[in-house]
Amino acid sequence: MSFNISMSRTIWITGLSGSGKSTLSDKVVYLLRNKGMPVIHLDGDQLRNVFGLSGDSKKNHTIDSRTFLAMQYARLCQMISSQGMTVVISTISMFNEVHNWNRINIQNYIEVFLKVPLKELRRRDPKGIYHRYDAGKLKNVAGLDLLVDEPKTPDWLFDFNLDKQYTVEYMANKIIKNL
Repeated sequence: MSFNISMSRTIWITGLSGSGKSTLSDKVVYLLRNKGMPVIHLDGDQLRNVFGLSGDSKKNHTIDSRTFLAMQYARLCQMISSQGMTVVISTISMFNEVHNWNRINIQNYIEVFLKVPLKELRRRDPKGIYHRYDAGKLKNVAGLDLLVDEPKTPDWLFDFNLDKQYTVEYMANKIIKNL
């Protein structure tokens, strides 16, 4: 897929907790800004705080609340990109209805899926989510007891089951090169 570097777009980076979404989005934003592009950077954890839904509360992490929040993110991305800005968002938000809505309603929507094996996610576990889940201290964990949908047709799939050597630089440059 090829895009004009000067047009606005939404780059939606998704994957389970610990997959590297924030790290990759940071690098993509850095590269785009170095090219002189105005970019709005949105991160799911920060957006949860903005919308008042941070913390481990059960009500904040149910399938319904996660879907509702993902649709809020999608509408925000649509609004910002419709004003000529490029948006890079990193969020789990793995629901087919959200991905489908994005494809229909956001011009120049680019979906990036980081597919990382659960064993590797548990090893990384930067927020201690998998450890707390295993200890019975946390519920409603996406990909464990909370079912999510892997994107059906991502524009970019980085499948760590196939290639464990993906680097942030490689993925970011691949995305930027093909805009």
